Amino acid sequence: MTDHGLSSLLPALERVASALERMAPAVPAPPDLSSGATAFVWHATPDQLQPVASVDTVAWELLEGIESQQQTLLQNTQRFSEGFPANNALLWGARGTGKSSLVKAVHQKINAVCKDESPLLLIEIHREDLPTLPRLLQRLAHSAHRCLLFCDDLSFESQDDSYKSLKAVLDGGLRGRPDHVLFYATSNRRHLMPRDMADNEAAIHASESVEETVSLSDRFGLWIGFHNCTQDNYLAMITGYLNYFDFPAFTDDQRQQIIAEAKEWSVTRGARSGRVAWQFIQNLAGQYRVRLSKNLSQFMETQK
Repeated sequence: MTDHGLSSLLPALERVASALERMAPAVPAPPDLSSGATAFVWHATPDQLQPVASVDTVAWELLEGIESQQQTLLQNTQRFSEGFPANNALLWGARGTGKSSLVKAVHQKINAVCKDESPLLLIEIHREDLPTLPRLLQRLAHSAHRCLLFCDDLSFESQDDSYKSLKAVLDGGLRGRPDHVLFYATSNRRHLMPRDMADNEAAIHASESVEETVSLSDRFGLWIGFHNCTQDNYLAMITGYLNYFDFPAFTDDQRQQIIAEAKEWSVTRGARSGRVAWQFIQNLAGQYRVRLSKNLSQFMETQK
């Protein structure tokens, strides 16, 4: 082809190149983690970290009956926030016992006492977005912040292979998990899979996919169990909420009546847990026209 013929094709080639550039997906901008927010939600369509202005957190002092779990997770998170080695954690156990509330409360407590200008960031990733976890880690790779990834209600069915992305991050793979990223998950299942399959040894050995799923829980260095609370703990939750929020100054007889109603409330639901206690308090607050919003610092002042 002559130089003249080539030069006549250049405009067409430039238009083709321009069209291809417009069709190509935009390169995502680095996440802005210095906006002042300390909590984010990861969205994978398109990839973005959405800041959470206000995290729905239960005050540390209102978490009753899980004192051992509180201290274990707090110590692990404190070490991580200070730059020391820490374990990924799996919080497993009965429904409504405060697993996700504890993760959020620990995050709030760490940042409340943190003297460093760089706060600990809490990033929630939904279970269905776990296959995009490597993309999230790639975006966090050069962040100066220490990041706590959080997946609530994590579980897998026997034929679900989305756990593989998480498995590679927790333990193994060429890149592995960055030192400034830690992973916490909550689950009603100790082995992150249906109980009948986790407890059935024959079923486990009959299926390699099931074995791999069970081994995922082994990648969590810290297992923290939660169990149904006692009646004393349940009633302590009720009393704590009554003292925390702006309920009227009940007489002793009124308080005894409220306690009796709280017991009946748990019986009708067939369970005692933090979730059941909170549902009772919401019902009681509606009866007495009490708004369930109060600053933690106000509560601490009343306890001095």
